[in-house]
Amino acid sequence: MLKKEVIIIGGGLSGIMAAKTLMDNGITDIIVIEKSRSVGGRLATRRIDDGKADHGAQFFTVRSAELQVDVEKWLQAGWIKKWFGDPYPRYTSVNGMNALAKKLAVALPIELNTKVSSILDGRDGPLEVELDNGEKILGEHIIVTAPVPQALTLLSKIESKELRHITFAPCFVGMFTFDQESIVPAPGHKDEQLPPGVERVVDHHKKGISSTVTVSVYMTGAWSKKRFDLEDDTILGEIQKVAELHLGEGNQLVDAQLKRWKYAEAEKVVRSPYVELGRNKRVIVCGDVFLRENDEAGRTRFESAYLSGISAGERVAEKLKGSTLS
Repeated sequence: MLKKEVIIIGGGLSGIMAAKTLMDNGITDIIVIEKSRSVGGRLATRRIDDGKADHGAQFFTVRSAELQVDVEKWLQAGWIKKWFGDPYPRYTSVNGMNALAKKLAVALPIELNTKVSSILDGRDGPLEVELDNGEKILGEHIIVTAPVPQALTLLSKIESKELRHITFAPCFVGMFTFDQESIVPAPGHKDEQLPPGVERVVDHHKKGISSTVTVSVYMTGAWSKKRFDLEDDTILGEIQKVAELHLGEGNQLVDAQLKRWKYAEAEKVVRSPYVELGRNKRVIVCGDVFLRENDEAGRTRFESAYLSGISAGERVAEKLKGSTLS
């Protein structure tokens, strides 16, 4: 049976940063378990024929010193660019947001296409992670970065009342391929003067990540929640009407796809970068919903996920090094 010092569940930004933080602290006996075929979570990019579309996070902003230091490194490496915004830049990945996640995850011990079914905390000995295929992995510490509702399912046998008030709004994203240039204004982002229920419209060709004209239409949480039980074709048909407003004369749609994000944005946040659970507090739950106390933005975003993962990694490193009582 496999045994690790630290098991990280979820290969999104928080899981990646937790793993990198542990590795930077000399803790290498770790494993990241990700149920999908790629790391990144909501740093998600879909290939559509010859084009690409970011259908999760489109960009990120910087408020913290930690992220600013890394952003300078990523800019120098050519991984990201300033997309728009002055004096508060919106940064984006030059090859799609998922490409940034993959760059950050290089050299991390990640198991993809691996789904966790439960986490057990016995009275003595290591923690136990059970996989869908029946296999088990033992760990001294576990960091859970899955969205809170999913985390609670995994932690059903561990007291976690601190998290039960957290709810999420969904988000529907329509992705459309045009046969000619769209009329979305440069640099390819629009979040004003849009129809009710529309959060933003993005042209990925003008954004610089797609060779073809691909346009994403993001719907608000309230709009998406009302229509959550409808069929995909019905939802996509409504979103397509918005996309068609940006076609321009003589332009046509050649492809339409839908992405459902069930847990897009928390309706309530936790004013702590992580929560410790279990008999000996050896299970840490973190993610974009867990905000540092001095977080001025007060909402879930790229930076909150980034900082939460770092804080969780630092806390586990601290425990393993024995510098504080666990």
